[in-house]
Amino acid sequence: MTFSAPLEKRFARMLQSYPQKRSALVPMLMYAQDEVGSLTDEVIAEIADRLGVTVLQVNEVIGYYSMMHKKPLGQYHVQVYTNISCMLRGGFKVWDHARKTLGIGHKQVDADGRFSLEEVECIGSCCWAPAMQVNYDYHHNVTPESFDRVINELKKGGGQ
Repeated sequence: MTFSAPLEKRFARMLQSYPQKRSALVPMLMYAQDEVGSLTDEVIAEIADRLGVTVLQVNEVIGYYSMMHKKPLGQYHVQVYTNISCMLRGGFKVWDHARKTLGIGHKQVDADGRFSLEEVECIGSCCWAPAMQVNYDYHHNVTPESFDRVINELKKGGGQ
C-alpha cells in the first residue's frame, strides 16, 4: 500500500527522526487515519511492516487510544466530553442534545456520512467545561445553543 506523496515524505522524515522506528507508530497511525478515513486492516499491516512490528502490536496501540478508529468517521467527528467537570457543568445536557440534533448515538455515523458522534472522557479543559471537539477544533463552555451554532455552520459549509 502506498499513501499520498506528501504523506510518504512525512513518514520518511519521521522514520529518520526517531531513534527507534516503532516510536513513530502513533503519529503514523494518526496521519494515515486522517488520509484514509480509518485504520483498515491494509493500513495496519502496512504500518506494522514499515516499523518492523507485528499487526498485533499495532492493534494493541489502536485499542488503547480512543482517537484511533477502525471504522470510517463522519466528515465532521463530534466528540462531546462528559467527564466529571463537564458533567457538573451541563455535559450530559449537551450530550443528549447532540444525540437528538444529529439523530445518532455513541460511535455512530449519520446516513450521509457527514457527522459522527462520540461521548468521550477528559481533554483537560475543566476550567472551560463543558467541552467538545469537532475534528481537531476545540469548543469550550458549550451549551445546546452554542452546539447548534457550530453544527449549523458546518452544515452550511463553514468552519473546519
